Order: sequence, then C-alpha cells, then structure tokens
Amino acid sequence: MCHPLLSCLDIASRGVTVCPVKGTLTIRLDDAVRARLEQRAEDVHAAPTALAQQLLDEGLRMAAYPGVIFRPTSSGGRLAGLVAGPDVAEVIDILDGLEAGGEEAVAEAARWLRLHPQQVRTAVSYYAAFPDEIDREVGFRQRAADEARARWQREQTLLG
Repeated sequence: MCHPLLSCLDIASRGVTVCPVKGTLTIRLDDAVRARLEQRAEDVHAAPTALAQQLLDEGLRMAAYPGVIFRPTSSGGRLAGLVAGPDVAEVIDILDGLEAGGEEAVAEAARWLRLHPQQVRTAVSYYAAFPDEIDREVGFRQRAADEARARWQREQTLLG
C-alpha cells in the first residue's frame, strides 16, 4: 500500500516506477484555498494533489463518522482518533481485551477510558468501516509494547 502523501512508488533497485491507477476529478479552487493547500503541501513535503486527496479522504470520513478526527503521528502518518479522547485503535484495543460483549463491553470501555458510551460506539463504527487501518495500528502498538517489555526484562536480568 502506498503512503497517503506519495502518488507513486519508485523501486530504485529495479529502475521501475509503479503508479496506482486513480480516477481524475477536476475542481476549481478559490485562490486563497489553493494558496493554503500549496503552502501546507510545501510544509509537509508533499505534492499538492496527494495532500488534497488525503484531506478529502479524511474530510469525507469525518463527515461520515462525526466525532472522528485525524491526528499526525510521530512516523509522519495520520491516525483516526476521537475528538475528545484517545485514538480509535486504543478504544478497539481496550474492547478486544474485555471479557464482556455488546453494550456491556461498550459501557465497560467507556468507564475505563472515561468516555461517553456514544464515543466508544463511534470508534466501533469507524473500525467496522476501516478495520485494516485500525488493525495495523493495534498490531504496531502491540509489537512496540512487546519490544519494550523484552528490553526491560533484559535490563532487569543484567542488573540482577
């Protein structure tokens, strides 16, 4: 899968450039909007068209799932989160760890995360629409936690 801010994947070792097939949409932007888009694209080192695609995608997702926003990550990506709460991946990770199911799980996760149950349902709805995206993030976090735990255990063994 291509990075959302890259329009093509360059495989330098083989001298091949692979560009995913995309549809075309021509839109007219107000001068002020275009200037802001170009400035933001320059700030994040992205092509204006790739940034416009990312922002349109995020905007459509936020319109479909009120209460979901997108936050930048330390790796340069963007992650779905709740307006006044944690990332969607964190909510899903908590739900996966609960023994309860259904509305009982929603209520328990809401208490655990100090959220309104509707915020938990919003995260669940978003996850149902974009499971691969959220599963990747949950997996990444789990691997990072496992690595940190293993490093700590090695340190404790070394320190005796």
